[in-house]
Amino acid sequence: MTDATAVLEHAQSLRDRLQALSEKIEAGLGAAVVSATIAYDELTVVFDPARWIESLTFLRDNGFISFIDLTAVDWPAREKRFDVVVHLLDPAANLRIRVKTDADDMNPLPSAVGIWPAANWFEREAYDMYGVLFSDHPDLRRMLTDYGFDGHPLRKDFPLTGYVEVRYDDAQKRVVYEPVKLSQEFRTFDFLSPWEAAKYDLPGDEKATKG
Repeated sequence: MTDATAVLEHAQSLRDRLQALSEKIEAGLGAAVVSATIAYDELTVVFDPARWIESLTFLRDNGFISFIDLTAVDWPAREKRFDVVVHLLDPAANLRIRVKTDADDMNPLPSAVGIWPAANWFEREAYDMYGVLFSDHPDLRRMLTDYGFDGHPLRKDFPLTGYVEVRYDDAQKRVVYEPVKLSQEFRTFDFLSPWEAAKYDLPGDEKATKG
């Protein structure tokens, strides 16, 4: 058997195992499964948020005892703007799975800390960076930004400059917070795409167009 053949057979075996896992999850959870797809040799399952804890508990009880991480993805145009994404590992079967559900910034998603204690700080980070709320979390407070921080930095509508800046005031001998003051106003360009040239010659352009 050549190395290439062995690699192909391993890849096919992995896809077969992921397909069997997908079918097992759909059979066990029924309507809780919104979708299940295999792409790039990875299984992604989307769960109904109303059955989030039930679905995660099912996975834990069926081998996925290792919690890898939890994060969020922001889709501002959607009614439920966040995808909450969890990665899990079944160490005995050496299988990984990605599970997702949707959430908004008003209604909390049940916390997974009771299933995997390791979810604690990941959920705090998702709250701090995105504003995703988790009910029944033992200590849901910010962990990366400062106390009283305004907004959630990884939301796509959060300004790159932020809202406040922090500096040490030598006169007051303490750290002070001040609204961000830009040194210049944002420039307004008179062409729509950064890939299209301006309608006039910029300094130096004549070198490329005139002999």
